[in-house]
Amino acid sequence: MSYLNAGQDTNGQDIKLHYTDQGQGNPIVLIHGWPATYEMWEYQLAELPKHGNRVIAYTRRGFGNSTKTWDGHNYDTLADDLKAVLDELDLQNVTLVGFSMGGGEVARYMSRHGGARVARVAFVSAVTPFLLQTDDNPDGAPKEVFDGMVEGIRKDRFDFLATFGKKFFGVGTISHPVSDATLSWMQAMCQLASPRATEQDVYAFATTDFRQDLKRLKVPTLVIHGSKDETVPAKVSGERMTQYVPHAEFIEYDGAPHGLFITEKDRLNQDLLAFVGSTVTMPSRQSTD
Repeated sequence: MSYLNAGQDTNGQDIKLHYTDQGQGNPIVLIHGWPATYEMWEYQLAELPKHGNRVIAYTRRGFGNSTKTWDGHNYDTLADDLKAVLDELDLQNVTLVGFSMGGGEVARYMSRHGGARVARVAFVSAVTPFLLQTDDNPDGAPKEVFDGMVEGIRKDRFDFLATFGKKFFGVGTISHPVSDATLSWMQAMCQLASPRATEQDVYAFATTDFRQDLKRLKVPTLVIHGSKDETVPAKVSGERMTQYVPHAEFIEYDGAPHGLFITEKDRLNQDLLAFVGSTVTMPSRQSTD
């Protein structure tokens, strides 16, 4: 296994981030969603390096095989961890791709660290700009929704993850866009997270307001969201991004759920390749616009 050093926690414990580094060329850094690991990017890691790209994906602290920390589950710290990844690998002209919770890391990094080393950014099913319902954000979700998630995690984390995975991929009585094997794979991946990180990161992505971070974005920006996302609804996230990033390109995947990195993997790969300027030679697909 390969690890990057992200410094030490408040107890002096070394923080190691599990990562993979594939291919050569334009650097693309993939940032995973909650409560998964970098392995969720399986189909992107298998395809993007074929088109002249160096693709790096890492697992945030507290998840997967990265160091399990008690503290540091906030976006300032997570943005600093992202900086450590870019600095240690000495990456330049990077494309950052943040999925769900990972979109928050992209936004906070660009604000907190001035966008150093970054050429463009992509937000996929992202939690930005702000999920929590407040007086000036009335379309957000009430805090009770996130309290309920944490309560479910504390009661039976494994049952919670099984139920969450179905909603994540849009699985219902009639709709079954992914296999049972994929659901099991995703659940096993999420079970590797520490209970502490699983809980604390809910409040991180739920209560962090990224609106001011986004207003500072000047680089080319791509926003991709599924119209049937029940985990992070497009109306409170993807559809609102251009309010804060007017130059962003917004692409909505009609009928797609939250986990579109699996259900719409070919289309997502093509859109990401086009965004970074790679030559796309993948099989044609029927448009779902």
